[in-house]
Amino acid sequence: MSKINSSEPLSDRDIELASTGLAGQAELLAKGSVSAAELVDLSLRRIAATQSTLNAFRVVCEEEARAEAEAADRRLADGGDESAPLLGVPIAIKDDVDLAGHTTPFGCAGEYPPAREDAELVKRLRKAGAIIVGKTNAPEVGQWHFTESPEFGATRNPWNTDHTPGGSSGGAAAAVAAGVVPAAIGSDGAGSVRIPAGWTGLVGLKPQRGRISTWPDAEAFYGLTSFGPLARSVGDAALLLDAVTGNREGDLHRPPAPDEPFAVATAREPRRLRIAVSLSTPFGLTSKVDPEVRAATERMANRLADLGHEVVWEDPSYGLVGLGLVARGMPGVHAWLENHVPANAPLESRTRVHGRFGKALSGPPLRAARAAEPAMSQRIGEIFQRVDVVMTPTTAGLAPRIGDLDGRGYWRTSTVASSTCPFAFVWNVTGWPGLNVPAGLNSNGVPIGVQLLGHQNEEAKLLRLGAQLEAQGTEPSGGAIVRQLLGAPEAAAA
Repeated sequence: MSKINSSEPLSDRDIELASTGLAGQAELLAKGSVSAAELVDLSLRRIAATQSTLNAFRVVCEEEARAEAEAADRRLADGGDESAPLLGVPIAIKDDVDLAGHTTPFGCAGEYPPAREDAELVKRLRKAGAIIVGKTNAPEVGQWHFTESPEFGATRNPWNTDHTPGGSSGGAAAAVAAGVVPAAIGSDGAGSVRIPAGWTGLVGLKPQRGRISTWPDAEAFYGLTSFGPLARSVGDAALLLDAVTGNREGDLHRPPAPDEPFAVATAREPRRLRIAVSLSTPFGLTSKVDPEVRAATERMANRLADLGHEVVWEDPSYGLVGLGLVARGMPGVHAWLENHVPANAPLESRTRVHGRFGKALSGPPLRAARAAEPAMSQRIGEIFQRVDVVMTPTTAGLAPRIGDLDGRGYWRTSTVASSTCPFAFVWNVTGWPGLNVPAGLNSNGVPIGVQLLGHQNEEAKLLRLGAQLEAQGTEPSGGAIVRQLLGAPEAAAA
């Protein structure tokens, strides 16, 4: 494991603060042990120091973040605010989220007007007191399992910079894994939170569809895409989820509110569960699971059994779920290009091809796919009559090297993407929650993940199970990983 940066001198305090998670930083702020100005300054310095190597950020909000930190410190000096649990904590958001005064190109070249208003989830972050330090990189329209674009360059994995952190929330994942921010918001339309979480050693949650408002869109990518947290611990992911959970008038999907805060639910151990482990990929996506991924999945299955859960090997009945993704995802790309991207924008040819296919599917095929969702979900959901949770690899393959698909056309890129990452998208079609948890390292020193998958509205169950695995201590803690990446291996070993 190499250091992500060796040019910026970091004090012991810098390393300790950078390796402290979301809840830890919030607690330090509430106690007066650190100021928001210090945390934001450290985050901004880390962005500057790592941008040439990691390239995690598309835009940095330095002036706004420093001003908000000063305001947060004044509120903290006055006793803080119980309604703002993240008061003064720096956070990053993905570049498909509107931030007032900044553009939303979503990986695409061209001229864009600044957003006039914050997205609903940004409003909720601000209400919780979080300070947004920047917007993170993504591939064009979030299409791929890597984060590379001609306009904004390649984002690299902090664990091994020859490899991608994944996509499409790769910038957000790289920033969290490298200790630049304690947590970030990504978006997941076919695994785009869980895949980069898996390849950067993070916890990544795709919550129930509608759990987090997608406004100003009533729904995102025809219901496939959900926003979700990326964090270095399950508890931090739950805390961030609490901050952004909720709906507003106009949201198309409005799941019932949770019975209690997710952070509270996560703190309780789960009951004994029956867990199905599956290596079967959905019909139509032939994929060979890498031996290192298979071995990691089997290790995690054994750990679940050691924790007292009943583990069985059983596959969901996927049916033709792949058609549900294609008939909604392609029109979703077309709609984004039509509504957000200038017609003369110099996009990759594979993005243009994707958009053309999406236009062709935007009529009857799209309507048929939406109409088929209830029956498709019922078929897949039958497994939950026999088990409580399904566990699969997060990806079938290992994190690719940067540039592996440079210059490749749409068909070659999409074929590699579907064979490398065939497991995650099913839960986007159904809209149900899925949680990536770390499952060790591959031979290149890059993380591997497995995903815990639940039925509708079962985020709390997945978070409790993930926290139980995390507490077992078989994987390095997120903070220890950051300390090692920042050049303090003795701290990581402690």
